Amino acid sequence: MIWEISVAVAAAAFVVLVVYLIKTLRAAERSLQTTTDTLREVQKTIDELGTEVQHVVRQANDLTGDLQHKMKQIDPLMESVKHAGEVLSEVTLATKQVSAAVASRIASRPRMAKRKVQTAESAAAETPVRHVQTNAELPAQDASRPSAGWVKWVDVAADVWQKYRS
Repeated sequence: MIWEISVAVAAAAFVVLVVYLIKTLRAAERSLQTTTDTLREVQKTIDELGTEVQHVVRQANDLTGDLQHKMKQIDPLMESVKHAGEVLSEVTLATKQVSAAVASRIASRPRMAKRKVQTAESAAAETPVRHVQTNAELPAQDASRPSAGWVKWVDVAADVWQKYRS
């Protein structure tokens, strides 16, 4: 009798084990089926994207080729712009040199006029006849002669231009 009860309990335990095993296997089967469906969808999406990516790559290659062609056509223009810039730089340098020369001449004119006046005074002192110069005869600072302040402004402008170029 114990044998019969032991066999019955073992059989019942085996049946319970088989039932849980079947439930586990069915759950695993559903999970695998879901995974398989997901992988199919991913594969389909990858195939679609692969086609689109190939299309985009072809367009990018065409665009790159077109840009290279256009850049080669623009190269002579850029070379001309470079030469024009060099010419403008040389013109600017020459203008600055001329401005500096004019400014130094203007700055030295009042000194030269003073020297002429001093020379004329010393010559007049040496001569026995004394000649008095009138205001009309004296080298007057008329409105057409620039003042020393103007020369300073020219120097400031030249310095600003030089800093702007640098």
